[in-house]
Amino acid sequence: MMGVKVRNGLRSLGAVAIVTIVTLALLEIALRVADFRELRDGVSERSLSYRYDAELGWMPVPGLSADVTNARTVHVKHNSLGLRDDEFVLDGKPTIMFLGDSFVWGLDAEADERFTELLKPRIANDKILAAGVSGFGTDQEYLLLQKLWPKVKPAVVVLIVCTGNDRDDNSTNIVYEGYQKPYFVTTADGSLALRGQPVPKSRLQAIKEDWWVRNSWLVRLANAVYLKFRHPKITVPDPTDRLVDMIRDYVESHGAKFLVGMQTTDADLVHHLEAVHVPFVTFDGAGAYPGLGIGGHWTPEGHKLVAERLLGLLQANHVIEQAPAATGSAGARP
Repeated sequence: MMGVKVRNGLRSLGAVAIVTIVTLALLEIALRVADFRELRDGVSERSLSYRYDAELGWMPVPGLSADVTNARTVHVKHNSLGLRDDEFVLDGKPTIMFLGDSFVWGLDAEADERFTELLKPRIANDKILAAGVSGFGTDQEYLLLQKLWPKVKPAVVVLIVCTGNDRDDNSTNIVYEGYQKPYFVTTADGSLALRGQPVPKSRLQAIKEDWWVRNSWLVRLANAVYLKFRHPKITVPDPTDRLVDMIRDYVESHGAKFLVGMQTTDADLVHHLEAVHVPFVTFDGAGAYPGLGIGGHWTPEGHKLVAERLLGLLQANHVIEQAPAATGSAGARP
């Protein structure tokens, strides 16, 4: 009698298991056919060229070589620091570091078209380093600066501000296609406090890096729902001006010089920089690819204008001597 009950129980369990497996398989197929946007693989430069980082949200893959398509297809190669530049060697030569997002990384630009590469032959006595990470806000750039400092020890840091979206990026913990990031909140005494670390692994990063999430759309759905409820979007008052001050304080406390470049004129930031006596330059008029969906990144001609204005800024503030054939420094403010 007992054996019959056991056999019946096993049959029932087997039937339940079969129904469950068939149901899950049908759901898996249905999700793949439906092809919901939030469950798709990423195709941006962040998805293709970057990996998860618990402190910063994401970072470029060191040594990666790949083609990335946005407004156009360009070839990308990262050095051992994860930066899109030549291999960096710390020696006695002073380094000018350009800190920023995709405008410094060079989205839609071949490596030799970027303003940093255009500056290299014009500034023979200094090293030029492009420390740009696509999608970063000023908050992540501040954290990246601290991470890179012992390896680079720059003599000059030029922060390139993306006036198109930095203020928005700095005011939240989730940007773009659901990418999670650290953020800063303003405390009662007016100082900024870091929040959101360790950064949760973003949906697209999990699809790229985790086997189960990559290969099962049911797991993708479960992960997306988990992130939405466990780590929802948070909005905080814009800390951008204070973040710029924190970068300046960090740079100057390490004996280096701090300058700023702006994608376009941000009146509030201009007034702030003038008040705290930080030299800056604006890049109004720099040619960019059209369309909001592709980010309006600089064309080769735009990079040339940016390089000339930065050259003028560096010369006006005695970072470098007068370089040969330097023109177009309008927009620089010492």
